[in-house]
Amino acid sequence: MDPSLDTWDFSSPLISLWINRFYIYLGFAFGISLWICFQIVIRKQLFIFKGKNSKDKSVPKATRDLMTNGYISLQKKDILVSGVKIFYGSQTGTAKGFAASLAEAVTSLGLPVAVINLQEYDPDDHLVEEVTSKNVCAFVVATYTDGRPTESAEWFCKWLEEASSDFRFGKTYLKGMRYAVFGLGNSAYANHFNKVGKNVDKWLWMLGAHRVVARGEGDCDVVKSKHGSIEADFRVWKTKFISRLQALRKGERKPCGGNCKKGQCESSAEEEPFESTSEEESGTEDHQNLNSVVDVEDLGKIMNCVKKEKREKEHQEEKSTLVRNAVKGEASERRAMITPALREALTKQGYQLIGSHSGVKLCRWTKSMLRGRGGCYKHTFYGIESHRCMETTPSLACANKCVFCWRHHTNPVGTEWRWKMDQPEMILKEAIENHQSMIKQFKGVPGVREDRFEEGMMVKHCALSLVGEPIMYPEINRFLKLLHECKISSFLVTNAQFPVEIRNLKPVTQLYVSVDASTKDSLKKIDRPLFKDFWQRFLNSLKALAAKGVTYCGESSASSLTMANVPWHEEVVHFVRELVALIPNYEIACEHEHSNCLLIAHTRFKIDGEWWTWIDYNRFQELVQEYEDSGGLTNFSAKDYVAKTPLWALFGASERGFDPKDTRYQRKNKSKDISGC
Repeated sequence: MDPSLDTWDFSSPLISLWINRFYIYLGFAFGISLWICFQIVIRKQLFIFKGKNSKDKSVPKATRDLMTNGYISLQKKDILVSGVKIFYGSQTGTAKGFAASLAEAVTSLGLPVAVINLQEYDPDDHLVEEVTSKNVCAFVVATYTDGRPTESAEWFCKWLEEASSDFRFGKTYLKGMRYAVFGLGNSAYANHFNKVGKNVDKWLWMLGAHRVVARGEGDCDVVKSKHGSIEADFRVWKTKFISRLQALRKGERKPCGGNCKKGQCESSAEEEPFESTSEEESGTEDHQNLNSVVDVEDLGKIMNCVKKEKREKEHQEEKSTLVRNAVKGEASERRAMITPALREALTKQGYQLIGSHSGVKLCRWTKSMLRGRGGCYKHTFYGIESHRCMETTPSLACANKCVFCWRHHTNPVGTEWRWKMDQPEMILKEAIENHQSMIKQFKGVPGVREDRFEEGMMVKHCALSLVGEPIMYPEINRFLKLLHECKISSFLVTNAQFPVEIRNLKPVTQLYVSVDASTKDSLKKIDRPLFKDFWQRFLNSLKALAAKGVTYCGESSASSLTMANVPWHEEVVHFVRELVALIPNYEIACEHEHSNCLLIAHTRFKIDGEWWTWIDYNRFQELVQEYEDSGGLTNFSAKDYVAKTPLWALFGASERGFDPKDTRYQRKNKSKDISGC
């Protein structure tokens, strides 16, 4: 027996631990492994939770409900589709019947539905509400004679068309609105087939609305109808619409079209252009980029497109050659300012063109005041009645190419008059006739007040600020004289590049000079004037303006083509306050919040503590007549025909420049929100 063993005591705990150390190590290793696995599972669950949180804001709320209550409350779940609004424009009743049929199908889904006659709908007030309403809007519209909308949809289509091309609305005005369009037409009239449906689809898309299903086109011609009848065409589209509606309610994305790489399909991809139809959506694009990879079977389509484009190009070149030859043949004569291309472009923008260089257009504020709404800033500042104001120009040409021009530089430019010239008598006569013709179109439009409609037919004011540089017209003084003889006030706007013409102007009710920049370099960058001595001309124009003794109101215009850089009204007020502090004897008199502008007036128009910035137009006409009778020997100033400014138009008034008698102000004021008037 080994005597050393006598020294060991096997009953000692330390000895036991040492002998069983393997099992202890194994236990520690197992415990650490369990802890690591537990941490991995927890972190994975947290990652999934965060991922869902970034994609769907409703998940964290539902998860909290599940953790605290043991169930997810369906009442707290986000509503993806709150209802459906079905708008129809019908002449014979077919579109109205389709709208009722669609309403029955939507009701079967348990969704609230409203069927609305477009004749009774005011888009100016309510269409923008659909941006946040979570409704889906369906438009069932028929095409009537010569591709025009039905009588019930005429005002809606006119409003939508003008809004889509109006820079003040912009491409995001209806962003968030969801819509679908079904058009009714007859392919026997090929040039106008479903024109209204196509246009409504296009205009909504241009304003930023999102199409949820491709446009449907019903055809009354049973021979050419894709499904045998217009009723069958509608049933096919209705099925697609209801299916898409169900998907939207579930929050499903649009199914993959099979044109993307596996696993990389993005539902947020930009939607297809407005021209697509139900049939086009499922098919391959007819015209692909020639630089892309093309399937051999598609080469026939591609070559047909190329040949078509080549034929069109040759046709255009042939027309251009004829035009050039015609111009050469008339080299001895001055050419017309309005070319065929310019005429087409301006007509699409809503201009009524007069002769060879003039135009007239209905202002949005004219339409607004016809319907009992507020007027423009000229009404607030000077008392001009917008519904009796004609916006025109005797010259579509301009001497600047301003970067902020909302006319996209479609008008001609030049530093002197080099075109054929029409007589001012003809221009004024046709301007009034065209203006009255456009006013007549508002007879019977929802909201138009009869008294203002009658007043609107009698032009009382003329704003020479439509487009171009009216002071370039060689007979501008004769034109102004004719206006005053007709008891029409004159509101002339110039870009400060014609100081001699400003100096030679005969009496004008109001003369405006646009001040778009404060330094030579900034003026060159913003206005891009054609004159080399543009800065001296600018300074001389301001001096000539001062000698005319009229009220001056400066403004600062943004040089960006988007509305993102346009200052808020509060910022404008802050800027003007600082500006006034630097100008002796000038104060802020009026404001028009909607137009984002204020009127700075000389204190000589503040009589006994009250502002007199409005104009007594009858008194002005009397003074002009005295001037003409004296052969220009009698002079008068702006102060000789002023009128007291109403309290609601003053700077700081609670109305913020909106006439409290106007219906829109009254409606907004009830909700304590007049900023959006």
